Parts: sequence; C-alpha cells; structure tokens
Amino acid sequence: MAYSIKVEYAAHRRMRERNTQLYRLAHWPIWIWVFFLAPGWLTFDLFAAGGSVRNLLWLGAVLVGTGIAAYRGKLPGAEPAPYILRFDEDRPNPLYRKICYTFAWNAVLNFALLNLAGLVDAVMNRRWHMMQIYRYGYFPLCVLILLAGLFGILPRVRRSTKGEGTERRYFYGSVWVVTLAQTVLLVLWKTLPKNHATDLVKLMVYVAVLGGVALAAAFGWLPRTRPILPGELMVAD
Repeated sequence: MAYSIKVEYAAHRRMRERNTQLYRLAHWPIWIWVFFLAPGWLTFDLFAAGGSVRNLLWLGAVLVGTGIAAYRGKLPGAEPAPYILRFDEDRPNPLYRKICYTFAWNAVLNFALLNLAGLVDAVMNRRWHMMQIYRYGYFPLCVLILLAGLFGILPRVRRSTKGEGTERRYFYGSVWVVTLAQTVLLVLWKTLPKNHATDLVKLMVYVAVLGGVALAAAFGWLPRTRPILPGELMVAD
C-alpha cells in the first residue's frame, strides 16, 4: 500500500530491552519542565516580571517529586526498561503515563492558545491584556485539559497503549509546533519595538509558524512524527 506521508515500520525499528542510566536521566529534565509550568500564573509572572520566591519553592517541589518518580521508574522514558515494545499490543496504560502526558498536553496547548488569544486581542483592541488573559483563562483551560486526560480523550492518555504508533506522532507533532512557534514569538517579543504594527507582525509570524510546522509534522517530515505501522516490535519513549 502506498502512503502519501512518510511512515515507519515496526519491524525495522531496533528493539531496546533496557534503558541506559544516561537515557533515563536525559528524560528527567523534560518532566521537570512539564510540571514546573503547571501553575500557569506563576509561569506568567516568571516571564513577565522575573519571578519570585514562589517560583523557586515550586521548582524545589517539582525537583523532589519528579526526582523520586524518575528514580522509581515512574516517569515516561525513565523506566528501567521500555514499557511499550509491540506496536499493536493492547496493554493497560499505566497511571503515571496518563498523569505525565496529561500535564504535558496542558503545557503544550494552554500557553500556545492563551498567547494566540493575547496576540489577537492586542491587534484588535490595540492594547495588551495578557495578564488578565492568563489570570482568568489559564485555570479553566487547564481544568478542561485535565478532564480530557481523565476521560482518556487525549493521545497517549487512553486506557490502552494499542494506538501508540499513531498517537505518539500527534504528541510529538504538537510539541514541535508549539516549541518552535513559542520560541520565535519570544524572540520577536524581545527584539521588536512595542507598537501596533509589530503586534500585527508577531501575530502573523506566530500563526505562520504554527501552521507551517503543523504541516511538516502532518507529513512526517519531523522526528517522531511518522506513524508506525504494524509489524514486529517498537520502542516508545
């Protein structure tokens, strides 16, 4: 069968029976960042005003919590051995994976959507209300995403891991999209003067990067964004 996008075959992937200590350690900072971002108002304060003691206290709590979880093998990628080996095997999705990926989806979606809303608002009203948008918008959206995770609606958070070969591409594709778009937006925010014309430029560039990278991910041009078709074995992080 011919496919219009790039794909991978499970039978062609190298099987990894154990995760090295370096591999496990490399995944820890990812989850530190995910949970550090969880209280969105504190994160906004960090980027807007340089943060406070509360940011340091929360970072300390996250370091301890994720450190214990990583040591016990209860963070995705930090397990002693990969949990998922067969692409189409119907295995229960462990609770720690559901929790971690639910909060990861929140980190991916929440900030990107609120920043988009802030840019649109600034262009339309010629005034910035980002503080108000985060104050009143972050937690309702966070609760909505957490509920979607609780009910197994989000990719990689479902009851079974059977769809992992496809769901992983949605997750990593979203990470690519948001990370690159947010990075470009941060650069523009720091370098461009603050006026209506540059606000319009920021919005246009942000939307263009979101759409362009999403298209690249959809066609499987970016790492980990190709669907894994049934075959023999796979290893998922």
